[in-house]
Amino acid sequence: MRISRHRRTLLAATAAAVLTTTGTVTVVASAAAAGCRVDYQVTNQWQGGFGASVSLTNLGDPVTGWTLTWNYAAGQQVTQVWNATVSQSGSQVTASNVSYNGSLATNASTSFGFNGSWNGSNPVPASFAMNGTTCTGSVAPTTPGGPPTGTPPATTPPATTPPATPPPVTTPPPTTPPTNPPAGAKQMEDLDRGLVSVRSGSANLVSWRLLGTETSGVSFNLYRGSTRVNSTPITGATNYLDSGAAAGSAYTVRAVVNGTEQAASAPALQFGNGYFDVRLQVPPGGTTPSGESYSYAANDASVGDLDGDGRYEIVLKWDPSNAKDNSQSGYTGNVYVDAYTLTGTRLWRIDLGRNIRAGAHYTQFQVYDYDGDGRAEVAMKTADGSRSGTGQVIGSSSADHRNSSGYVLAGPEFLTMFDGQTGAVRSTVDYVPARGTVSSWGDNYGNRVDRFLAGTAYLDGQRPSLIMARGYYTRSVVVAWDFRNGSLTRRWTFDSNSAGSQYAGQGNHALTIGDVDADGRDEILYGAMAIDDNGSPLWNTGHGHGDAAHLGDLDPGRSGLEYFKVSEDSSKPSSWFANARTGQVYWSTSPAGDNGRGVSGDIYAGSPGAESWSSAADGLRSPSGANVGRKPSSANFLIWWDGDPVRELLDQTRIDKYGTGSDTRLLTGSGVASNNGTKATPALSADILGDWREEVIWRTSDSSALRIYSTPTQTSTRIFTLMHDPMYRVAIAWQNTAYNQPPHPSFFIGNGMSTPPNPSIYLR
Repeated sequence: MRISRHRRTLLAATAAAVLTTTGTVTVVASAAAAGCRVDYQVTNQWQGGFGASVSLTNLGDPVTGWTLTWNYAAGQQVTQVWNATVSQSGSQVTASNVSYNGSLATNASTSFGFNGSWNGSNPVPASFAMNGTTCTGSVAPTTPGGPPTGTPPATTPPATTPPATPPPVTTPPPTTPPTNPPAGAKQMEDLDRGLVSVRSGSANLVSWRLLGTETSGVSFNLYRGSTRVNSTPITGATNYLDSGAAAGSAYTVRAVVNGTEQAASAPALQFGNGYFDVRLQVPPGGTTPSGESYSYAANDASVGDLDGDGRYEIVLKWDPSNAKDNSQSGYTGNVYVDAYTLTGTRLWRIDLGRNIRAGAHYTQFQVYDYDGDGRAEVAMKTADGSRSGTGQVIGSSSADHRNSSGYVLAGPEFLTMFDGQTGAVRSTVDYVPARGTVSSWGDNYGNRVDRFLAGTAYLDGQRPSLIMARGYYTRSVVVAWDFRNGSLTRRWTFDSNSAGSQYAGQGNHALTIGDVDADGRDEILYGAMAIDDNGSPLWNTGHGHGDAAHLGDLDPGRSGLEYFKVSEDSSKPSSWFANARTGQVYWSTSPAGDNGRGVSGDIYAGSPGAESWSSAADGLRSPSGANVGRKPSSANFLIWWDGDPVRELLDQTRIDKYGTGSDTRLLTGSGVASNNGTKATPALSADILGDWREEVIWRTSDSSALRIYSTPTQTSTRIFTLMHDPMYRVAIAWQNTAYNQPPHPSFFIGNGMSTPPNPSIYLR
């Protein structure tokens, strides 16, 4: 779907905005009354079309169903809809709830979206009515600025890179990969215990990692200060609820192996309020050549052990407030990528420069230990003027390849591997594939040519390779790179131009990776098709492009992995569930146009295996396709949060527990914000600390910190850290790619689960 993940919000009680050929503006109409409030947001506009998001808040008595009406003044027509049923008669539009979002308590909100057509102008509606009552409250208007006109001067924006905090003085000794790693074992990180203490009422929940190399025969002793709190070694789940302990108590944990207590772990991180803040250094804003001012907000994040000490550091992308969807013209500010320790020390800042445009589809960054030296690298697309964390300039520092519409459709393109500890350039090569003729990617103005995806995969069965890709609406090119001995070398290239026309237009706004054929080597699932570990096509359903897909052991009753995907083609299934090895579709739902959201995971203990649901199809479906109940309140992210192995719902800044009658709120983030507009995703969600359950990271509302939440709930389930499952670990690496999707491990976690198999890994 074409809704932008980034937008500039302009509030107005009744506002009108016109799109001209020289630019776009995003407009919002808001109206409030005793009964309701409506926020109507034009989130994206392109020639002849637009996307909109509507948020409805009930300010009156609870309702069990709603109908919202409005009138268009310029002939706009609604075309594709999600999360509502919409009809239109002339200028009047009527939107009604669907089965899962009709009940609104007082002050409760729901939202829906649609694509529409327009011709000449696109003013927002002047007023709205819910269930016949007009929403006409007093909202102070802000007049939106018009789009830029003429050709902006080709001036260079001011430098905005503050000096980086120097890296730590002590550097771990260099290491080299083992010459003979165990046969069939995959290289993984040598992590510490990740010990955390989360305040839980009058107790502290202390939890720590069980490593993938110690799944049996290891127990633990937990110490508060110098006092052991457990009477006998802990042999079950790697957590302990220390009842009555003082807030802020210091903890360490010691493994017990064959009756012998090992060395103490590093002290626990203290989550005194249920969260832990990592302080950030916000880049200064700037001004575009057209005179538009912009500021910065923290966006997507990833993790890696950048310095080899067994603890994760955070790599964070900063997006300017004028970041664009590829379909939108206009200049953007520079994109910055920072690295931070968990204590808030900034290790470096990379400035991608004026020739890398800002937006969800442009910069996909990968954080992984590609050369096996025990320290993670950072890879991303670069261009003339990109500046490393140590000040090295890539290409020409003076080149400006932006055209008058803000697109970068000329000049060299590079792929750079950066040192994770210092941000220095390790290797730079030409980006493959080159853009070539812009129109050969599906349009002539720069939208489809610059759709990029990225990932990490174990293509040789032991060591990770970098995956970089371009295009998915028409031509799709996926390239595998190895980083060995300090150099990037190309492993293989998949190109739909040579693979066959049936492989064109099959990609998603994201990808997923796993060993679908059980040969020990990873495949890349690229929307509706799969690419084998050697770069050859594996299968293709031909069901076309979409937004979301999930790969995992979604049906533990079948051997191997399954794949659930939603689609946009009005002539193809709106969602489908398939054998990940062969592409055989087990079940599908009827065509429904742009089905923008879809999720699969075991959220309901009353049905075996994972449940799957999507925006355009009613109900919650079992692995057999049977409708097993009410659709959840969200279709976004997932998280393992409470004590049972059934997964929870993660959406916007909240965590909910699915129930057959309604969902139960488990957490509402405090003082935080989600990312990426209507996608409402966290900076990152992953098992980065403590036991196997997942943390969620949101930016604070002012982007002064990343706020990490960890569960306060005890569990009796013992699982090794999910970061030692290779499929889950590479999912954390690609999570930031385009339209972020939640991770899945290679084995089933859920109600009635079996003991997970021991991972075949070796540690670096």
